[in-house]
Amino acid sequence: MDSLLHTFCFVDDICTSLDAALAAQPLLPPRSSRGRPSKMCSSEIVCILLLFHQMGYRCLKHFYKDYVCVHLRQEFPQLLSYERFVERQSGVLLHMWAVMQSTMGTPSDLTFIDSTPLRVCRLQRAHQHKTFQGFAAKGKTSMGWFYGFKLHLVTNDSGELLKIMLTAGNKHDVTQAKHLLDGIVGKAFGDKGYISSSLTQWCKAHNLEFFTPVKKNMKPRTLRAMDAVLLRKRAIVETVIDQLKNISQIEHSRHRSPVNFVINVFAGLAAYGLRPKKPSLHLHPSDFVQDLVVC
Repeated sequence: MDSLLHTFCFVDDICTSLDAALAAQPLLPPRSSRGRPSKMCSSEIVCILLLFHQMGYRCLKHFYKDYVCVHLRQEFPQLLSYERFVERQSGVLLHMWAVMQSTMGTPSDLTFIDSTPLRVCRLQRAHQHKTFQGFAAKGKTSMGWFYGFKLHLVTNDSGELLKIMLTAGNKHDVTQAKHLLDGIVGKAFGDKGYISSSLTQWCKAHNLEFFTPVKKNMKPRTLRAMDAVLLRKRAIVETVIDQLKNISQIEHSRHRSPVNFVINVFAGLAAYGLRPKKPSLHLHPSDFVQDLVVC
């Protein structure tokens, strides 16, 4: 329970500061609420959602009813029913976003960029899907067609998330890369989906070296030995995506609300950011001494 207490203190500090800022400068008019006010505070709801993504459960309903309501009654004495808890999720969107931003890493000289599809239903059922009508779209990756969204992300060599962007599934990776790489310097590495002369020129103009593999119909190019090695180490961002999907559960097809979908993604990213161990390249300055030219 020490880790749970630490997580709650971390979340409560952020939520309390955000509530104070919103109270001082309200961005939206107050909503009229019907019924009794909720007894659970925003910090408790955010903490439970983070715990769900940290523990590897695949269904929030089973996690809340079978674990939280059974084993965490003492830690959360004002627990709501599951139905009421789901209703209250939409009210913590800003709090979850603030917590996620607080778990982002620090930029380094090495950056890795990639995207992954977030499917919301089977492709055969896309024409009758109503929850994300007007938001989701059909897209294509190297694994085939899908219906849903795309999560674009940038990580450093320590596996920490630096920037994220959520778009419809039909958005091309190159069109979003400039927004993600803006303000980043050093070296960046992407897959073949980021091959673009305009993107390469834009990176050069912004003091950023951008590397991608070459396609079979392209001429071979000369790279420094260390750059060629780092280009093969680009799999670190794929490892991050694998953990986000299989441990943090940012992708599933049971969403019934676009807002709760975004909260689920933010919670999964925040839960990953709070993990003490992340995939890392474990690079040291001595690793960059070798500067041979290879083809």
